[in-house]
Amino acid sequence: MTTMLSHSYRPGDYHSFEAAGEKFIYLVSAGAVFALDEVANRVLDMLATGPMGHADLIGALVGGGYAEADAEGLVRELRHAQLILSDHSVPAPVAPNPPKDFPLQALVLNITNQCNLSCTYCYEFGADKIATPAGKPKFMSLETAKASVDFLLAQSADRKAVHITFFGGETLMNFKLLQEVVLYAREQVAAQGRSITFSLTTNATLLSDPIITFLAENDIGVTVSIDGPAEMQDKRRVYKSGKGSYAVIEPKLRKLIATHKSRAITARVTLSEGVTDVIGIYRHLKDELGFHEVGFAPVTDSGEQSYSLSAEEMNSVVSQFHALADEWMDHALSGRPHGFSNVSETIGELMQGANKSHPCGAGLGLLGVSPSGDLSPCHRFTDADTHSLGTIADGIDREKQSDFLTRGHVGAKYECQSCWVRPLCAGGCHHEAFVRYGDTGHPNLHYCDWIRDWTDKCLQVYGAVSVGNPEFLERFTDRKALS
Repeated sequence: MTTMLSHSYRPGDYHSFEAAGEKFIYLVSAGAVFALDEVANRVLDMLATGPMGHADLIGALVGGGYAEADAEGLVRELRHAQLILSDHSVPAPVAPNPPKDFPLQALVLNITNQCNLSCTYCYEFGADKIATPAGKPKFMSLETAKASVDFLLAQSADRKAVHITFFGGETLMNFKLLQEVVLYAREQVAAQGRSITFSLTTNATLLSDPIITFLAENDIGVTVSIDGPAEMQDKRRVYKSGKGSYAVIEPKLRKLIATHKSRAITARVTLSEGVTDVIGIYRHLKDELGFHEVGFAPVTDSGEQSYSLSAEEMNSVVSQFHALADEWMDHALSGRPHGFSNVSETIGELMQGANKSHPCGAGLGLLGVSPSGDLSPCHRFTDADTHSLGTIADGIDREKQSDFLTRGHVGAKYECQSCWVRPLCAGGCHHEAFVRYGDTGHPNLHYCDWIRDWTDKCLQVYGAVSVGNPEFLERFTDRKALS
């Protein structure tokens, strides 16, 4: 019979990195970060050259001055943590599927699919869309909006807090409805002893004093779609006439940021061909306009559009991300928040020990609602009939939801199984996958190398701050919990 002493050991599934002069590992099976002592590092270094038998491994540790009992204990600990695996180790399971009755937590209400801008890269009528289908409304009615609130409360089970995001088109083109929904939803959750938060995304062109006052007084989070200073913003974020939008929104944004103090005001930048000066854009939005947080994302595209980022541009983007990540780290080490949300979001996930079954909550804890009341996995699939998951009136089509989630599960993506970033990435955005590959369950292979590079950088930042100012991370966790 095979005994423990005849086992061979090999390295587990982890990613090693260094920060602040110390060695760390990111353990894939747990989605967790560990600082390793000298002896544990020595074991991993020995196994990196090839498998070792139990006796040989213990002998090497004893020969290095370790007591045999301590060596045996260390090996047991490393096996238990799956940092090392034996011949008979049970493979770590992939992230489990959420239960079929997983309760909703949020809805994205597309209260209009109309927009007063004509951004040249907009996905509103992209690869998975056509013009608003005949007979379907362009603006959500109050009846549909109230039914959506009722639906969220009914489908959220015993969650004490739920969330609604207002989206478009341009959200503020239906601001009157937004006001009424906020008041109605607050009444409904109060009657149930629950709470609700709100946010919206806007291009800021329709902001006015009354709107700003309402947003501030009702603690509504605001994300502004903006691509930077005038020369960047006006390249693609234009009116139908081709006129740029920066001159219109700049004074409105200053007033919004000066007035709305109850929630962070966030800028969301779309990077596209020619709009890649990440550091310059960040400086303008954060330091000159005063946004609290600034986040960046490459444009969604099939790879063939004129606005697509080239590989050279993407490399430049990642390099600038690294520079801003170093700033984020320096701020954190001195106890100051920075505002580069691409780092903040990844650090937040690392601290939560994220081990995702799916890239995001789309089709799971979150659904999109079209102006007509159709349900979709998220706002990006709104009015895409081929991705409908039911209606507010008839409920969720569980068969379609199951199909979407089954194909989107990280365990169904072959290429992800050997990637150490899978607990955080899970293959990437469903909509991006559809636009690029025609399949919502396809991993976003065109971003894999960049994502691994960026995650490694964030791990280094996390490790350095955990050594140099762990109190900042504790406060950071508290702030994230309240946001």
